[in-house]
Amino acid sequence: MKYIFAALLFLHGAIHLMGFTKAFGYARIENIPSEMSKVSGLFWLVACVLFLAAGIAFLAKADWWYLVAFVALLLSTFLIISVWKDGKFGTIANIIILAGAIIGYGTSSFYHFYQREVNLDLTCANSLHESLLTEKDLLDVPEPVKKYIRYTGSIGKPKVNNFRIEFSGKIRKDEQSPWMPFTSEQYNFLDAAARFFFLKAVMKGLPVAGFHCFKNGDAFMDIRLLSLFKVQYQSGKEMGISETVTFFNDMCCMAPATLIDKRIKWLDSDSSSVNAEFSNNGITISARLYFNDKGELVNFISKDRYAAGENNTMQLLPWSTPLKEYREVDGYRLSTSAETVYSYPEGDLCYGTFSLRHITYNN
Repeated sequence: MKYIFAALLFLHGAIHLMGFTKAFGYARIENIPSEMSKVSGLFWLVACVLFLAAGIAFLAKADWWYLVAFVALLLSTFLIISVWKDGKFGTIANIIILAGAIIGYGTSSFYHFYQREVNLDLTCANSLHESLLTEKDLLDVPEPVKKYIRYTGSIGKPKVNNFRIEFSGKIRKDEQSPWMPFTSEQYNFLDAAARFFFLKAVMKGLPVAGFHCFKNGDAFMDIRLLSLFKVQYQSGKEMGISETVTFFNDMCCMAPATLIDKRIKWLDSDSSSVNAEFSNNGITISARLYFNDKGELVNFISKDRYAAGENNTMQLLPWSTPLKEYREVDGYRLSTSAETVYSYPEGDLCYGTFSLRHITYNN
């Protein structure tokens, strides 16, 4: 679909070149009136260039491509009206491109909403002091967690103040719903206890965007069709608790160096599992972490996360994230494949699969 739309921009732009060639006598074109001034011809050329520029910017994923497209459409509409009898069918292409540009505007605006939240915390993160993680920092950490931190290669590297992750994968609402492919970007900030997650997915051929925002205990989830129309929105106490679980899960799975955090209370443990509590801003959640003989974290299970149900209801259910395929990623040995699973009374539902593409620390 992306390349078809780009092709339409290029083709429609090329058609506008006909007006320029006619005005300057470079070609005989019967579909365009013989009397066309050179000034008018220059406007046709400008429209051509604008559509081509919009197409190139669109393929390059430039946030501003739709602005160029809007200017091109405005000029194109004026020119088509001037030769309406023979040029009226160009309006069809303009309408299609206008719809795409409106979606582009919505996508850019929604993403910038996410970026503004990220940039506020990045400004604060720049002032944080970095120090190296050492064995002394692990004194109060249970043995399975120590082994895991060492296994991931976190010792001797900077302590983590924030991290940025890119995922790809697929999600679905329930077993009857089709899987939707997605890519995502997120930032987590440890000191501020903030998590900003932005997702781009495709549902029935249409783009869907989602923003999960968690800031020190308060959270909301905003899912929009075409980045314009809200199809799901959740907030409130249950979302705050659920996103606290997710925040702690990210620490455990994606940033093992953060498991020395004083907000974590380590409870009972054995050779392969540990119970933990994480407290922040008056919210305390618990989870059990499971490890294999290598020291890899293989599962995270919490009973404190809510699932969104019908009519904006929230249901408390066991939630787990099975982990596998540990590999070197940007200097750390991390799980590169995970699932998100809710355990309903009638059985488990895997509603998401995540593949780690890239991670950076202390941005």
